Amino acid sequence: MQRITVDIGGTFTDVVGFDEESGALLLGKSSSTPQNLVDGIFAGIAESGSSLPDTTLLIHGSTVVINAVLERKGAKTALITTQGFADIYEIGRVNRPDSFNLLFRKHRPLIPAELRFEVEERIDPQGTALIPFNETQAVDLAKSLAQSDVEAVAILFLHSYRNPDHEQRMVAILAEHAPHLYVTASHEVSREYREFERTSTVAVNAFVGPRVSNYLDALEQRARADGMPGALMIMQSNGGMYDLSAARRLPVQMIESGPAAGVAGTQVLCEALGVSNAICFDMGGTTAKACVIQGGLPRTTPDYFVGGYETGLPVRISVLDIQEVGTGGGSLARRDPDGGVHVGPESAGAEPGPVCYGYGGSEPTVTDANVVLGRIDPNNFLGGAMKLNLAGAEQAIASELAKPLNLTTDAAALGVLRIANTQMANAVRAVTTAKGLDPRDFVMFAFGGAGPLHATDVARELGMSKVVVPPMPGHFSAYGMLLSNLRRDYALTLITRYSEADFDALERACQQMIGEGEQALAQMPVTLTGTGAIRSADMRYRGQEHTVTVTLPPDLSATDAPNALKQAFDVAHEQQFSHSRPDQEIEIVTLRIAVLGEMQKPPLAKIAIGKKIPSAAADRGTRKVLFEGSEERIEVQAFDRQALLAGNEIGGPAVIDEHASTIVLGRQDRLSVNEYGHLVIEVGV
Repeated sequence: MQRITVDIGGTFTDVVGFDEESGALLLGKSSSTPQNLVDGIFAGIAESGSSLPDTTLLIHGSTVVINAVLERKGAKTALITTQGFADIYEIGRVNRPDSFNLLFRKHRPLIPAELRFEVEERIDPQGTALIPFNETQAVDLAKSLAQSDVEAVAILFLHSYRNPDHEQRMVAILAEHAPHLYVTASHEVSREYREFERTSTVAVNAFVGPRVSNYLDALEQRARADGMPGALMIMQSNGGMYDLSAARRLPVQMIESGPAAGVAGTQVLCEALGVSNAICFDMGGTTAKACVIQGGLPRTTPDYFVGGYETGLPVRISVLDIQEVGTGGGSLARRDPDGGVHVGPESAGAEPGPVCYGYGGSEPTVTDANVVLGRIDPNNFLGGAMKLNLAGAEQAIASELAKPLNLTTDAAALGVLRIANTQMANAVRAVTTAKGLDPRDFVMFAFGGAGPLHATDVARELGMSKVVVPPMPGHFSAYGMLLSNLRRDYALTLITRYSEADFDALERACQQMIGEGEQALAQMPVTLTGTGAIRSADMRYRGQEHTVTVTLPPDLSATDAPNALKQAFDVAHEQQFSHSRPDQEIEIVTLRIAVLGEMQKPPLAKIAIGKKIPSAAADRGTRKVLFEGSEERIEVQAFDRQALLAGNEIGGPAVIDEHASTIVLGRQDRLSVNEYGHLVIEVGV
């Protein structure tokens, strides 16, 4: 029997099949098909040689949600909210993140003013009804929406996170009078305070709901038609999986679906290698992502901004703290009117792709620059299955960049990589130095098809000393799904002074959420090997507006728990903001529980042991590569990763080729192969 995982990227769709009996991994990579993503999925499955009739579990990570929001290609959506609050979605936080930008424009809501409606009702922050729910008004509104061309409805009533009765009644009325509409209520998506963020979150969920449901229906129907008997699971932004029914109801949880799997996979590798602090560096064809694993756990955030903090739409769910930049292998390198060069965020994507692909692309990309500089072997791309057009890449860089800037083609290509590396280093800084962390204290795990190409240069810029490249880096996010668990996240806002807190009651609240999660996981169509929970709380000094997330003690009712929690908060605040006030009153704002359903995972296979010097079978000859700081190309040794053995060591400069990626060693770098086949690179200055 088999498990199959699928990760759709902007350029390629990656597939990994796992044979549960033999332990063999089957790899497939096909061009993504933006017009019909399902076609690219099943092309990749066929290319991998996996058998759908023998599949017990199909796991999928998708970009369909984030793309629908960024491209504004969702359903026509209405918002129903408390009387007097229809404009909260438009007003937002009234902050000005880019203070000195005269052209600054605030967020643009997904739901226009004419589709925002009010219903008379009001619940206070303690959950008590102040104004009764106006049933007559709600029924009239539901009938009106049923006769309109609206496709989805988002419901947000004030303080429904404490008492969802009015929202539940509105859902029931819509189900009776407008059953064809996709309806979602805020208490189903986020049970936290902050009305603007909750409004934005439920709006996103409703906006993408019909499109995601149709997409998942098409995926399931195709899988069943091809004979798949097993379950279909979807990756969430928190690094765990959920089932199709939950995905249709809460599609917003898929917003960072694909990148989260790579982080989940890295976490398992960290456990095996004894690494507690790591930076996940994932560079694909369209974007590059960075995320921190600290103390063995990925850092999460309750606030995610679709389109960036300055002008983006907030989504208040538990999301891995992933920083993303529009720098990937397919990112376009363009000149602006003043002669400056920019790399991304526009991408050549899968259609037409980089110039060197020969599919009709005419503008130079990061991949074209790597081919021109000799870092990618044009005759061995994807194991030789795809021949690259070196001459076309050279011509594009020469005509679009080198000649207008009075540079050589090599110098222009090197400049493209320098800009790309700086942008990606800034993404890493956003999840480290911006959060009070020093990247030099971390090990970089590099994956994605283009990640190993740039990892040592990015690490060098950040002052990092070690990079690990796992096996199959070009398929690693798909592979990471095999290492993921089921997950359900719960949150409960109950703003409480630390000095007045009833810690027994807080523990009961945690246990109630854990029980709810375990009950939900028990309904999943997969076999679990066990369950666990991650407990945390958002806390702040009294008088502050924003919070710091702190890991909770195992039992809040224990005698020493209050002091342990207070000390943990002071330490976390000091780390993030470089100051703390141990003598000041604090508040516990929101309890957070992540319930994990553990699944059997593929074992990490060890490879054969070799000598210090790689065998002749690993020799791929030499090729000339231009490195940063050199005026001329250097003839370097090339190696075949598949033939490398545990204990092999390689000194830079060198290149290591594999099926879906290339690893580049700088002149002072040194690589060793560990027992699991990971390439451990000591980065030289």
